Amino acid sequence: MIVLGVESSCDETGLALYDTQHGLLSHALHSQVAMHEEYGGVVPELASRDHIRRAIPLLTQTLEQAGKTPQDIDAIAYTQGPGLAGALLVGSSVACSLGLALDKPVLGVHHLEGHLLSPLLASQPPEFPFIALLVSGGHTQLMRVDGVGQYTLLGETLDDAAGEAFDKSAKLLGLGYPGGPAISRLAEFGDPDAYQLPRPMKHTKDFNFSFSGLKTAVLTVVKNHEEKVVANICEQDKANIARGFVDAIVDVLTAKCVSAIKHTGLKRLVIAGGVGANTQLRASLNAAAAKKKFKVYYPELEFCTDNGAMIAFAGAMRLMINPDAAKKDYSFNVRPRWPLDELKVI
Repeated sequence: MIVLGVESSCDETGLALYDTQHGLLSHALHSQVAMHEEYGGVVPELASRDHIRRAIPLLTQTLEQAGKTPQDIDAIAYTQGPGLAGALLVGSSVACSLGLALDKPVLGVHHLEGHLLSPLLASQPPEFPFIALLVSGGHTQLMRVDGVGQYTLLGETLDDAAGEAFDKSAKLLGLGYPGGPAISRLAEFGDPDAYQLPRPMKHTKDFNFSFSGLKTAVLTVVKNHEEKVVANICEQDKANIARGFVDAIVDVLTAKCVSAIKHTGLKRLVIAGGVGANTQLRASLNAAAAKKKFKVYYPELEFCTDNGAMIAFAGAMRLMINPDAAKKDYSFNVRPRWPLDELKVI
């Protein structure tokens, strides 16, 4: 079975072909980062319009890379939510229109399920069950994953997600958008002892997170700085602030993951989402895993951010368990807010 995946939840347009017998055949991705950079963040209307321009050329590219024709597609999976409403509507309408034109069944996929399952695309995938840290721009959650469609929420952020804290703190330092990679790179040159920023909720007995206070701590440091104006803060001190921020957020994420591993007794931890590409987080988790005797799995770097491959794969996994999950019903609705715990158990 060959499944076409269509991803358009935010600022990446991704298409991919996944074959249940031969694995990932091809994928193509366009990022809108350059377009949104001058605005300091994603502009939903511009994102939607760009998805319209990119979807069909990326489909052609994906088919050509795989040496397939549209008729070779057996089913189409698309991101139904959560995400930006207008962006989701573009991907959903493209997928359902293709399904109607080709007489192929379609299946709406939960965006976060795609992220959760993306490490299974690696050459050495984890086995179920495992603990998953889903850490992206809009989500920070710890989940127990017992199988496809079998997810138990252990804890989540109560305010800003980790990715949001990265972007907002980077903006406070004048680093622009996207802030996460920029502040992470700058932190490499910082002094870890220069600024000791708070570790919110690190020692609570639950698995929830809170990062708005950490962002506020960065704001306070910047405001109290002797130079007063961010543009006048020397680059070394910016690096020191960045290092203090990154160390704090990585410390909290690592502590919560270790706590979840201990609580459940599981020995496998999966990291999913864009922040999973962060080098400092990977180094910290790897060190904790070596000390506490568990194993950490990461998606390939190209699959950390939003992409069509994870949607094609998640759709394929659901169809392998329940072939009737995809329907030849081409009316559609999107779910900009769609809690993962509302996802149907297969």
